[in-house]
Amino acid sequence: MIQLRLIANLRSGKPRRRGGILRLLQKYAARSRDPVISLTEGPGHATQLAREALAAGCQRVVAVGGDGTVNEVAQALIRTSAALGIVPLGSGNGLARHLGMLRGLEDALDLATSPFSRTADIDTGTANGHPFINVMGLGLDAEASRRFNQLPRRGFWAYAGALLAAVSSRRSERCRITFSGRVETHDIMLIAVANSDQYGYDARIAPGGRVDDGLLDLVTVGPAGLPGMVHLGARLFSGALAGHSSVRRFKSGRFLIERPAPGIIHTDGEVHETGAIVEVTVLPGSLKVVVPALCKAVPHKPGAFPA
Repeated sequence: MIQLRLIANLRSGKPRRRGGILRLLQKYAARSRDPVISLTEGPGHATQLAREALAAGCQRVVAVGGDGTVNEVAQALIRTSAALGIVPLGSGNGLARHLGMLRGLEDALDLATSPFSRTADIDTGTANGHPFINVMGLGLDAEASRRFNQLPRRGFWAYAGALLAAVSSRRSERCRITFSGRVETHDIMLIAVANSDQYGYDARIAPGGRVDDGLLDLVTVGPAGLPGMVHLGARLFSGALAGHSSVRRFKSGRFLIERPAPGIIHTDGEVHETGAIVEVTVLPGSLKVVVPALCKAVPHKPGAFPA
């Protein structure tokens, strides 16, 4: 049997689900030989708990929570031999959706804890030293994340409200982007750098993006006005964002983004103050993740066996 640890953030997602996940964890504990379930107490605690789990010899650490919890647990596991399991509780669940994990909480828990589950090596990224697993951004989506994190409620409509408020308050800014020997200068409302194909909620900022190709997808969205941004939002969910004239997309392993002044960025929805220059770099194959056996996002290579 593998030695594992469950790290749960019961504040993730919608309040009405918290009783259900607690009962599910209690059910798991009752049938497990030596369960260790740790509950987070605040920002950064999941990373600390994951490091303690590694020090105790755990080969698998399971994040029970949203994108922020997944990010915090993963930070401790990057470039180690331990694997990340995911039980998605959050609002968007971007990485879990990308990997095809939204099959119900009990199924997710069984997948995350089974010693027979498949693991795959995926890429991660850093933005000025802040790790991200799914997507980072600046401009409009960072402002929306800041507003959303201050709300007492979770869910899609709460995020949509935060995004609309951010659209009405932000102006475009001119940014210089250097990558792969090229320099691009654009007036942008937002820049997103994606490891997977989406933010969450199946909102595909980088359709076709992969977590195992050793590259990141940078997407810029230019000024479009409120009606234009609403139209872009619809295209985001239909996977047709790239066809819009305000959108540009580039692929590289490293991006240097220069904006007019210091400000905020987000990494998997968590907001940080940082400088005017933002360096974003991929770390290829740096994280082991438990994935469904037939995961299309990271398919088996020909002749390979499950890890």
